[in-house]
Amino acid sequence: MRDTRSQFRPVDHPNDHFILTTVVGSYPKPKWLNQARESYHVHSNKDSRDQYTEAKNDASTIIIKEHEEAGIDVVVDGEMKRNEMVEYFAERIRGYEFNGPVKVWGHNYFDKPSVAEKVSYREPWLLEEYKYNVKISEKPIKVPITGPYTLANWSFNEFYKDEDELSYELAELVNMEIKNLVDAGVRYIQIDEPALATTPEDHKVVRKCLEKITNGIADDVRVGLHVCYGDYSRIFPKILDFPVDEFDVELANGNYSQLEVFKKVPFTKDIGFGVIDVHDSRIESVEEVRERILKGLEVVPPDRLTVSPDCGLKLLSREVAYKKMVNMVKATRMVEEELDRGEIEVVK
Repeated sequence: MRDTRSQFRPVDHPNDHFILTTVVGSYPKPKWLNQARESYHVHSNKDSRDQYTEAKNDASTIIIKEHEEAGIDVVVDGEMKRNEMVEYFAERIRGYEFNGPVKVWGHNYFDKPSVAEKVSYREPWLLEEYKYNVKISEKPIKVPITGPYTLANWSFNEFYKDEDELSYELAELVNMEIKNLVDAGVRYIQIDEPALATTPEDHKVVRKCLEKITNGIADDVRVGLHVCYGDYSRIFPKILDFPVDEFDVELANGNYSQLEVFKKVPFTKDIGFGVIDVHDSRIESVEEVRERILKGLEVVPPDRLTVSPDCGLKLLSREVAYKKMVNMVKATRMVEEELDRGEIEVVK
């Protein structure tokens, strides 16, 4: 198994053991950023556009610095420059169009795009975002990208013969985007495929998409697959054959009721282990998070464990999200110290 993890170990890491910490992606946006966005959409002039651009850059800077202060090893900017995980990318892919919001649940609406013609790579999606973030960050940057299966599944298909064909075409575009990002210096990519957990019968489609996505990508680039919520027993252990380094799962919110699923056969990938409930504003104590991390060590050894929240933190307040991250890192370093002293038994 290739090692894409050690490059993210800080040179001044205090412990012999190293358990990688990161965040999944989204983070609470400052209120003034939302206000700047609304002003831009109302006025749509140069001044409002410039103010919105400045606000997005400022927000990215602030969130990256919050993550650094919390002690997180690999940071993101909280997706400050993105609106929604499908809409953002659909706006940048030729072939998509928008025809108004669709009611999805309760009183919530989603601006669900339609694929009206052949999709193609029109412009880089995340290159400028990364170039800005890497200049201001003192830590390595992870880049989350919505996966092709979710982009297809959460859109109206009005052109391709079926959703599978659309997914494969989109996978080729994601591959182009990743190659541009890798050329710019990115070494940690996260593919978000939340739709997989709700349609597990399509795991073969997702595998083929990932094969296309990772084709020709340098061996030192870490690729993770994030699948939040759902019944993991319907896709595990099939996902162990996927061409990714890490499989990220949401477990804290379900009180680890699915933990046994991942013990049925040896877990041969790295696991991104959710230890923070992103749907609960209660701040978990350091000891509580420590106990959750120990559950992860029942599945994989420390050198294949990544500690993270269950999912994006955008639904929480910034204060709560930050305190959760601080305690997550403190608990991780505590476990490392216990491992150094030989006090924790782990799987081999």
